[in-house]
Amino acid sequence: MSQDLLNALALPMLFSMMAGAYGYFRFPERRPALLLNLLLILLVGAYSHWRQPSQDLFNLLLLHSATVFFMLLHHVQTPVASPERINRS
Repeated sequence: MSQDLLNALALPMLFSMMAGAYGYFRFPERRPALLLNLLLILLVGAYSHWRQPSQDLFNLLLLHSATVFFMLLHHVQTPVASPERINRS
């Protein structure tokens, strides 16, 4: 039964990692919403691992969580450009 769950989650999680990396680097203004979606997909995978644990699903979750962790780390370290004040005289 756990193989069915792995088959159901493998392609969506791999797609979310690839599409998430593309969206993360291509659209910096949408990063917070993208990271939230990636975390929610990770939570779905963690729940499915809790329901039916398997080593393959755990490896997939580990890869996905490492990807999300490094994206979050990069997002936190990236400075935000503040709007420039214009003095009108």
